Amino acid sequence: MVASPLAGESKTPDVVVVGASAGGVEALTDLVAGLPPDLPYSILVALHMPVGAPSVLARILDRSGPLPAAQAVDGETLQAGTIRVAVPNRHLLLDNHRIALTEGPTENGHRPAINALFRSVALIFGQRAIGVLLSGVLDDGTLGCAAIRSRGGTTIAQTPTEALFPAMPLNAIAAGVVDYEMSALEVGGLLKQLADRQFEEFAMEPDARMELENRIAMARKFPTEFNTEELGPLSGYTCPDCNGSLISVSEGNYRCQVGHAWTADALLRARDDEIEGALWVAMRSLQEKTKLSRRLAGQVNPGILRNRYESIANEAEHAMGVLGNRLSAGQTKFKGPDG
Repeated sequence: MVASPLAGESKTPDVVVVGASAGGVEALTDLVAGLPPDLPYSILVALHMPVGAPSVLARILDRSGPLPAAQAVDGETLQAGTIRVAVPNRHLLLDNHRIALTEGPTENGHRPAINALFRSVALIFGQRAIGVLLSGVLDDGTLGCAAIRSRGGTTIAQTPTEALFPAMPLNAIAAGVVDYEMSALEVGGLLKQLADRQFEEFAMEPDARMELENRIAMARKFPTEFNTEELGPLSGYTCPDCNGSLISVSEGNYRCQVGHAWTADALLRARDDEIEGALWVAMRSLQEKTKLSRRLAGQVNPGILRNRYESIANEAEHAMGVLGNRLSAGQTKFKGPDG
């Protein structure tokens, strides 16, 4: 058992961190509606969001429940009974009990990332940290819940059958890193009960790997001040973001040399995207090859050269047809070149 480093700092409120992705707005709205008005926690929320789009999540949550909600501000102190929401393209972390918005490397292609927020709070609050994982795809948040539990904290997952996208809570539950499973609306009642707990203080045990991963998330946009090789051996895989070698931090947990982090599920999805992109490039190249060969055949006199161009065009058309038929037979679904 480990303890919070907050002994003697009663003015700093404990923290509840909430992570969500697809379907998360609906789940967050329910969660916020069920919070008691006298909740003594500071609540930090990370929702996966597009980089360039303005976020209105704070306004939605502010009118959905009794606690005031606002976008997080870098350097802001934690306040009990408030909700602070991550902003697009910044990790939401804690630095010496203050909010930190950073441009550290993406995790599972996301910034803000749920794992990064949960890990940051686990390191500072230990057994007083509480993590809540809501609706979403893939498995962001599973490693974050594991980090909180490894430091003696408490984890809660939305009931998968209630979540619009159950994969995130399901993955955390399957990994055995969830203490409570319930509807989003019921979370507030449990938090009220947990607020009355008494803790026996212990010396916080260091976790060098977790601390290094937290420093990576806290870093600037193009960091050079850390060595990810300290995290583990080479995995034999490459990073979808930068094509650098991925290091195996733990089972199903990878980081590249410049800090991008991937779980196994997210890495697999990224490979699907790479294959899809490569197939569209192949289809386009075959189409252009066919058109160019036909044009060249039409520009020369009948004979060996025209026959060569026509043969090239026929081969390209045949290859394009075979590729299209096999993809259709395999029920492969793609987006168009423009997304």
